[in-house]
Amino acid sequence: MLGLMAILFVLFAVSDIVSVDADAHTRSQLPVFNQSQLLAIPSTPLMSFAESGLVGSEQFVYKTVTVKKGQTLSGIFTDLGLSQSLLLKIAHFNEDSKKLVKVMPGNDLHFTLTPSGELTQLRYQASAFEELVINNDMDQLSTELVTHEQQITLVTAEGTINNSLFGAGKAAGLTDSMVMQLANIFSWDIDFVLEIRAGDTFSLIYEKVYKDGEYLTDGKILAASFTNQGTTYEAVYYATPEGDGSYFAPDGRAMKKAFLRAPLNFSYISSNFNPNRKHPITKRVKAHRGIDYSAPTGTPVYAAGGGRVTQSAYNKYNGNYVFIQHPNGIITKYLHFSKRAVKKGQRVKQGQTIGYVGSTGLSTAPHLHYEFIYNGVHRNPRTVSLPKSKPLPSAEMAEFQTYANPLLTRLSDLKTPLLAQN
Repeated sequence: MLGLMAILFVLFAVSDIVSVDADAHTRSQLPVFNQSQLLAIPSTPLMSFAESGLVGSEQFVYKTVTVKKGQTLSGIFTDLGLSQSLLLKIAHFNEDSKKLVKVMPGNDLHFTLTPSGELTQLRYQASAFEELVINNDMDQLSTELVTHEQQITLVTAEGTINNSLFGAGKAAGLTDSMVMQLANIFSWDIDFVLEIRAGDTFSLIYEKVYKDGEYLTDGKILAASFTNQGTTYEAVYYATPEGDGSYFAPDGRAMKKAFLRAPLNFSYISSNFNPNRKHPITKRVKAHRGIDYSAPTGTPVYAAGGGRVTQSAYNKYNGNYVFIQHPNGIITKYLHFSKRAVKKGQRVKQGQTIGYVGSTGLSTAPHLHYEFIYNGVHRNPRTVSLPKSKPLPSAEMAEFQTYANPLLTRLSDLKTPLLAQN
């Protein structure tokens, strides 16, 4: 798991020189879908809407409303002279019509009205490939979901890093989200904040998604290779018979480990694992049995692995802290939160937010103090050998290799010019 801030510290340094496939140059702007902003319920400011007037045989009036921040469906219906009882009827008509309540700022609502202002049809783009159509004929509602066909094209890209992964990715025609997706695949093996070096290379095969012939967004990475300080890592996306898709190395090893190497998106390490460190406040020599990750206050901190919360409390030394018991004798500790997000006894999954970076307790600046304990002994979180996830079963290896080998061969062909160049 690697978030955006974890990479920003080193990734936006300078531009890089890369070698790129020709078709990686042609790219449209990635559309923004702000799915974190649902329509608020509070006040409803006045809005502006496009009005086409009477159309055709003057039987209908078409109006398009672009939803603004703070607007509600209730307010929109009122401004158009439509009743709240009609809105309530639509919202509870069926499962399809309930999609209407998920409109967000920036979405367009297309109304078809009679000259007297009665609603006959409402259209809303419910998702990237689905349009919700609500018909109102003599107060009788009906709905339909119109599915737009999507086309997926496979694209290749490759690059060489000078100082910045993001710079190399952009030069290769990759969006920021695609660079993040690439880094996430290898984040259990490579520390993208501390271990990236000039001369590192990458190559990938990924999907570009089109709707009605127009570029919409990027899909998933099907196969990728990353060479870091002379060591090459390869990964292929593979869906198991159970339907769970994940990334695997060519030998069937799961790329995802049972534990995160770092449980947050940090800016830099302010204090390393050190048995003889002098404490910055007490000035006494006391073993520093964890890693201090500096990050802005409020940065989410994730559970490094699945387990049960054994402590979630506050004291004057640790500030707000959380301890998690994991299988196989492993305990992880997280100190100095500004706020805790889990309770004692709660079960958590790897990557779940358990708190937020702060500077509570015996602390001089916002950071996370993180400890990794195995069978009662503190280990260096940066160097400890992390437990591996289960590999592909041997019975699935033949099918996996049949699928993966053509992709890996193509990756090898992409890397050859880069190796010659370097």
